[in-house]
Amino acid sequence: MMALCGFFFLAAAQNQIAGTKSSPLRQPPPDWAFAINRATGESEAAADPLDATPRHLPDSEASFTLARIADFFNPPDWHPADHPPMPLVVSRGRAPEVFACGYCHLPNGQGRPENASLAGLPAAYMVQQLADFKSGLRKSSEPRHAPTSAMIKNETKANAQEIRDAAEYFSALKPRPWIRVVETGSVPKTQVAGWMLVPEAGGETETIGARIIETPENLERTELRDDHSGFIAYVPEGSIKKGKALATGAAGKTLRCATCHGRDLRGKDKVPALAGRSPSYMVRQLFDIQSGARAPAAVQPMKTVVTKLTVDDMAAIAAYTASLHP
Repeated sequence: MMALCGFFFLAAAQNQIAGTKSSPLRQPPPDWAFAINRATGESEAAADPLDATPRHLPDSEASFTLARIADFFNPPDWHPADHPPMPLVVSRGRAPEVFACGYCHLPNGQGRPENASLAGLPAAYMVQQLADFKSGLRKSSEPRHAPTSAMIKNETKANAQEIRDAAEYFSALKPRPWIRVVETGSVPKTQVAGWMLVPEAGGETETIGARIIETPENLERTELRDDHSGFIAYVPEGSIKKGKALATGAAGKTLRCATCHGRDLRGKDKVPALAGRSPSYMVRQLFDIQSGARAPAAVQPMKTVVTKLTVDDMAAIAAYTASLHP
């Protein structure tokens, strides 16, 4: 099913590739943060019909078929009592152009490594991000990153009222602990599926190196788009301590994050929270700001913050911020 969903995102990625001017980067985008699906042809993606057997979760009374679970315009809501009623743009989108926000970001706004967690973000900040995607001021350093391309191709077609409705809905949600951060020297061998890293069959391990390996706690439940099943982020040993030194300005390479992002990095005014967010997402944003792929006026102060950072530094900061309580 992840392969099927990945196919629909490929067309959006092709548009971003065509519209992206290449510029020299000091470092290539790290492939573990910008996870790219293996290209598949349409016939391969559509060859096998989806099993029509209803799927269930142990903590939900709902049941959904794989076809429903893969529906961009009617995603599953396994736990409707967890959140207020979703506005139409979140629960259904507007076919054929605007995907339901709840498909990628989940009904509770927690999101997944390939996209962003939206729960609790300032509504004005989210509205501005859609404007930046639409104007071309926010894109990806890796033009093949199809989830970003889908935001540009599809979600920018939402009208002003739909964008406000979605922003107000997600802003009112309370973020919950979603990512378990583990320092380690070895990790499961992974491959990319559904634009995220998933363990390979066989259970083999390998050295983590300087990477962050963010993967589902329970792959089966993640594939069913269960918004109660979070993620585990394996990070290099010592990276949380290093990241804290960088984030507090003690390392001398950057500025103190809390100045703008608030106490405990839980956000301040229109500035988003960093605490407890996906480290893969965080590295992508730091990299995109440094490369210039993300360049609106509001982000310009961050250029000074990230200019001296290496990818290893970005990973350490992301490990630290992901380890904080949201």
